[in-house]
Amino acid sequence: MGLAKTEMFTDLQNEIALFAKVFGHPARVAILQHLFKIDNCACGDLVNEIGLAQPTISQHLKELKHLGLIKGKVEGTSVCYCINPENWTKMKKVMLQFLDQDIPKGDCC
Repeated sequence: MGLAKTEMFTDLQNEIALFAKVFGHPARVAILQHLFKIDNCACGDLVNEIGLAQPTISQHLKELKHLGLIKGKVEGTSVCYCINPENWTKMKKVMLQFLDQDIPKGDCC
């Protein structure tokens, strides 16, 4: 059995790719923006706020939670979500280091 494609790359390269995946869909960006805007946990208003069906919102929340950028807690019959500050700070550090690279000064092409 061959290697999985992700095994060909460093842990850092895989981490950057996973973090970048978060921003690969505007619904996830909208969810994160909403969570930052309300500065609290969102417990069911995401469907109304974002305008997508509940199963679609749930799938995007699952992706965000899988990457650890949000966390959820059960309140009654619903789950409330908020930004995970530790993992958000880690993601920002990793992505800023990657994006802050300078373009070589030489004429390459």
